[in-house]
Amino acid sequence: MAVKLVQMGQVWRKDDDGQDYLVTKVYNEVFSQYAVLRPAEVTAPDAPTVKVKVAKAAVGVALPGFTFTQDGSF
Repeated sequence: MAVKLVQMGQVWRKDDDGQDYLVTKVYNEVFSQYAVLRPAEVTAPDAPTVKVKVAKAAVGVALPGFTFTQDGSF
């Protein structure tokens, strides 16, 4: 699912296992944008982070392998 932009604090659900991830950092490297995600759970500070390259399209941006969860699921 594409959104206008990826921002800190957004929650995305991993398509493989259904686990929710919180965007903790968004940054640019040359011509690419990356999002750093961590699991959205109690033990998250101890969990490893995941770096995902932001995919850009005409309709917006997306995180491959993840679905934006804040549209209508809460």
